[in-house]
Amino acid sequence: MAKKDNELTPMMKQFFSFKAQHPDAMLLFRCGDFYETYLQDAVDASRILGITLTRRSNGGQQNGAPTEMAGFPHHALDTYLPKLVRAGRRVAICDQLEDPKLTRKLVKRGITELVTPGVAMTDNVLNYKENNFLAAVNFGKAACGVAFLDISTGEFLTGEGSYDYVEKLLVNFSPKEVLFERGKRDVFERYFGNKYFTFELDDWVFTEQAAEQKLLKHFGVKSLKGFGVNHLRSGIVASGAILQYLEMTQHTHIGHITSLARIEEERYVRLDKFTIRSLELLHPIQDDGSSLLDVVDNTVTPMGARMLKRWLVFPLRDAKAISDRLDIVDTFFRHPDFRELVDQRFRRVGDLERIISKVAVGRVSPREVVQLKTALQAIVPVKDACMTAGDEGLRRIGENISLCESLRDRIAREINEDSPQLVSKGGVIRDGVNAELDELRRISTGGKEYLLKIQERESEATGIASLKIGYNNVFGYYLEVRNIYKDKVPQDWVRKQTLAQAERYITQELKEYEEKILGAEDKILALEARLFNELVIAMQEYIPAIQTDASLIAKIDCLLSFAKAAEQHRYIRPQIEADEIVLDIKQGRHPVIETQLPVGETYVPNDVYLDDRRQQIMMITGPNMAGKSALLRQTALIVLMAQTGCFVPAESAKIGLVDKIFTRVGASDNISLGESTFMVEMTEASNILNNVTPRSLVLFDELGRGTSTYDGISIAWAIVEYLHERPKAAARTLFATHYHELNEMEKHFQRIKNYNVSVKEVDNKVIFLRKLERGGSEHSFGIHVAQIAGMPKSIVRRAEAILKQLEADNAQVGSVGKPVHAERITPGGDGMQLSFFQLDDPVLSQVRDEILGLDINNLTPVEALNKLNEIKKIVTGK
Repeated sequence: MAKKDNELTPMMKQFFSFKAQHPDAMLLFRCGDFYETYLQDAVDASRILGITLTRRSNGGQQNGAPTEMAGFPHHALDTYLPKLVRAGRRVAICDQLEDPKLTRKLVKRGITELVTPGVAMTDNVLNYKENNFLAAVNFGKAACGVAFLDISTGEFLTGEGSYDYVEKLLVNFSPKEVLFERGKRDVFERYFGNKYFTFELDDWVFTEQAAEQKLLKHFGVKSLKGFGVNHLRSGIVASGAILQYLEMTQHTHIGHITSLARIEEERYVRLDKFTIRSLELLHPIQDDGSSLLDVVDNTVTPMGARMLKRWLVFPLRDAKAISDRLDIVDTFFRHPDFRELVDQRFRRVGDLERIISKVAVGRVSPREVVQLKTALQAIVPVKDACMTAGDEGLRRIGENISLCESLRDRIAREINEDSPQLVSKGGVIRDGVNAELDELRRISTGGKEYLLKIQERESEATGIASLKIGYNNVFGYYLEVRNIYKDKVPQDWVRKQTLAQAERYITQELKEYEEKILGAEDKILALEARLFNELVIAMQEYIPAIQTDASLIAKIDCLLSFAKAAEQHRYIRPQIEADEIVLDIKQGRHPVIETQLPVGETYVPNDVYLDDRRQQIMMITGPNMAGKSALLRQTALIVLMAQTGCFVPAESAKIGLVDKIFTRVGASDNISLGESTFMVEMTEASNILNNVTPRSLVLFDELGRGTSTYDGISIAWAIVEYLHERPKAAARTLFATHYHELNEMEKHFQRIKNYNVSVKEVDNKVIFLRKLERGGSEHSFGIHVAQIAGMPKSIVRRAEAILKQLEADNAQVGSVGKPVHAERITPGGDGMQLSFFQLDDPVLSQVRDEILGLDINNLTPVEALNKLNEIKKIVTGK
């Protein structure tokens, strides 16, 4: 018989009431010493966490069916919660809000936190080398707004623009969760794809009034002008949606979110998602490869690692800012003692940024407070060294570093150096900080000595030689007197128990001490917790200063990392030109490939020169595998590194500021979305041509190979011509191609110059010299590549024979715009016919005439079959 609603147990009624508040979240329901999950949550938890799934009848379901259950000990939350979040689950934590021992009724419970992939503070969930951004997208009428918040660091950013620009920001910031308006999933996925973990919010959240009020209230200001974002109306809506979401997920202690910064598009080089991927800035395309980040990341602080990742996808466009960074790298490079000092000190800093954020939300541990003190101590000599290093930029950084001496000294004075991770473990507060705590500790640790003194004093006072003090669970501490001394017991002693040979008594003093000693441990823990909490509250006023310190330390760490990379890989300082449109790289190398070469093999460097007057476009031909793609990528990487403030792998480099880097390098087919290679090529090429400027750097590699030869040549020719002839699109361009016909363009266009990556043929074998030389190349050596790739020898031999016959018959290859006469290839020895019909073939002409003479509209099926038979006879001669 089905259970009615009122037959649910009180605890399960409580469970269902909380589950109804967050139906899309997994509810961890605290029950005694365990977090329990029920029903479908339990099934999912057992699968994700690998814990046992059980079923029991406990009034948990309204239909009387057994309830699925799965749980884990409450102290294992930090182990299991990250697994749920990494599995993409939203988790509602329902805690007991009162001590079960102090109530006879149902324990009061409440949801204390909603943890989602984008709102996480737990170290086990977070990766110390990357930010954990929550994003919100607002589909505004005038622009698309976006905001990013890393609640673990307090960094809060906003911007707005076209869908293309917002997509670029989403790619660069890689948010763990994205919020948008309910009902707009189709719009979101149309522009940004379906690869993000998303959550939909009600439409009222995405209104200007609600968003602005939320922001003004949080920051305690009357206007957002002070943040420089007041004109970003759509961005403000997205920012307000993030704050609303924090409130919904019970994240209300957010004092560390102290500002809202504008993402300044004009300050940074534009890198689209194709470029970030193809240049392998953050992640290698191949599983066993390396990225640029892997090569230049020598940071020693978590803040530095996170900032460096951001720098690589947001290179600077301001020559002064770039030079300031290069000056500091130069100082590190020239002063090894200074570099060594900073490196050693920074290794002791830890994650200052996330520790101070935990202070704001009240989740900082004693051990982290000690680490904060250690960090503040470590940066003292760094501040002094920056002030005296001789560089203006470092001096300004040194001036802005706050040592927070009073906080540092208070932590050192109040908190034990070897404090535990949890306050509840005790031993956090030093002796001498609080008189009551010291007394309780004396009682707790000196109990036996104190009891012995009482025993000796009372024995001497009463003359009871055999007096001893004992303890039991019935009435606590007692004085035991053997029967022969009963007459010496003082009148104020209270008899509690009679034994065969003795009697037991208690005294007022014993009872008072018993209360002290038994309650001492609980009182010690409660007092330590209170004192620690008072310290944490006092630390909150230092949040802005320490956040500034964390940012400055991260900046120094990034520049120190660049200096280490420069020394390790023999990089040089680039020359940045704000006015000239030039790119002059002497003996440039690929920063990643050169680190992966076999022992004893050196990377072959090359020169690249581009400007807006003599040589705007380099047309690069050469064999497959000769190194064209590597040359293109290394040029982009050198420019990008230079504008990030890093030294570069070259003998010299003169970089005229680049505003955008575009690449169409390598196949990035999106077959899963039904897009062909050619479609992807054209989409990426269109993106380049629609956004290019004279200050851009454009890299095209093998454009047009996804379609037929002449389609490809025609499109490639037209694109290069467009880049050369349009003043607003006259970007510095490297165009690598296997279409040797494009070498003809040099004759017709002033700023196009032909180059080739050289090879050498020795005994019918090809040696790749990987050297860039003036002039075009006429051969691709594709058959040689097939041979070294392991193609069967019979196919290689046959391909060579066909190639020779094609080359002999086709005298006009290389002249664009002229028809290439077809050839007839003699059948191979395997009996298969391979023929290319000539247009002047008499048989083909007769077939053509027959087809042209047909009246298709009035042809019956039988007549069609008969006509097909006639054509067959013409072709076969039978």
